[in-house]
Amino acid sequence: MTKQIKADLALLMVTIVWGSSFILSKNTLDHLSTYNFLAIRFILAAALSSLVFYKNMRQINRTTLKYGVLIGLILFTAYAFQTIGLNYTTASKSGFITGFAVVIVPIFSALLLKQRPHNKAILGVICAVIGLGFLTLDAHFALNIGDIYTLVCAFMFAFHILAVGKYTVKVDSIALGIIQIATVGILSSIFTFSLESPIIPRGTEVWTSIFILAILATSGAYIIQNTMQKFTSPTHTALIYTGEPVFAALFAYLLAGEILSSRGIFGSILILSGMMISEVDWAILFKKQKSLSH
Repeated sequence: MTKQIKADLALLMVTIVWGSSFILSKNTLDHLSTYNFLAIRFILAAALSSLVFYKNMRQINRTTLKYGVLIGLILFTAYAFQTIGLNYTTASKSGFITGFAVVIVPIFSALLLKQRPHNKAILGVICAVIGLGFLTLDAHFALNIGDIYTLVCAFMFAFHILAVGKYTVKVDSIALGIIQIATVGILSSIFTFSLESPIIPRGTEVWTSIFILAILATSGAYIIQNTMQKFTSPTHTALIYTGEPVFAALFAYLLAGEILSSRGIFGSILILSGMMISEVDWAILFKKQKSLSH
């Protein structure tokens, strides 16, 4: 098995875990307030990651710390809006709206670099925006407040992807990821003690969800993402990541019985199509297909 296949399989597992995280988070929010939940999840993830990768953490310098805290601030904002939004919208809709970040990235990237975005990126955004309308707007063309919070989260995740891409090549990727996670945990702790009445949850079901989210969907996912993308192509990565909202909808159906309306399903298909149009290098893909046919 080649390194690329191993990397693709690892990223697919990350995508599946992230897909399951929406319904697990929503269920956990029935027992915990927003920042209380985030504080426990991210502090636990940071502590376990630091123990496993203590050698990387011993080599932290001021540059790694600076970049990690900066990216952690962005990540905290993204998760805060996503988690608040989950209190008012469904897990499946949250998954598809969050996935909109994949479409936003090439546009933001082009604007920051002062370059005109590629036609495929523009087409992808148009397709995804129309899909987002079908998915989130009701009969009176009004947005649910949870959908609005989640849309803000998608923009912040887009900024997070850009920030990681810029800074991870300059420092140790694993240490950078752990500092991000710890920053989210610390900020969440400050907010929960300032705005909420934090508690230690009880019950096997709640703690099972928290451990899955902390170990697999947080520390494991971000560390795997930072290391495995070095061994696969952007095309493969984009195709794999577009599966996240699909898995979110699947787990929401299996674990909570959530069912998208026909309007929502059509909107979801448009969002997925927009992701694939904007991220996949179709010229290379067709060229490879043509060479294989010969």
